[in-house]
Amino acid sequence: MKQGKRYLDDFQVGERFVSPGITITESEIIEFALKYDPQSFHMDINAASESLYGGLIASGFQTMALCFRLFIQNGMLAESSMGSPGIDELQFLAPVRPGDTLHTENEVIEVKPSRSKQDRGIMRLKYVAINQHGDAVLSFIINHLLKRQ
Repeated sequence: MKQGKRYLDDFQVGERFVSPGITITESEIIEFALKYDPQSFHMDINAASESLYGGLIASGFQTMALCFRLFIQNGMLAESSMGSPGIDELQFLAPVRPGDTLHTENEVIEVKPSRSKQDRGIMRLKYVAINQHGDAVLSFIINHLLKRQ
């Protein structure tokens, strides 16, 4: 992943980034579910084994947050991020299970300076979470509001 702090105009459409991997544990899945997504297939091993998933799976919201973190932790947007006006095209593509190792592949799909506020703009960044088998498990697009230099 290209390092260094970057601003809106430093990004090019088609530019790609790949994060390091992280392994999600059973306890992390259950802890998140108990707090934020209390569905049985996320927090109850026995109930999950009898569900259509055949076992415990991570919340899609947990997977999305983890995927976001994997990109953000590189520090590239540390000085330029102004938040986000939204997320588009969120898709839960496959279950994430305890012990899965995920990494994020990102692609810049649009860089658009603001017409009304010259100091900022939107970078549309596609996120795809990939597991250790090379399967895409989640995808979404974040509209990053970034400062211009």
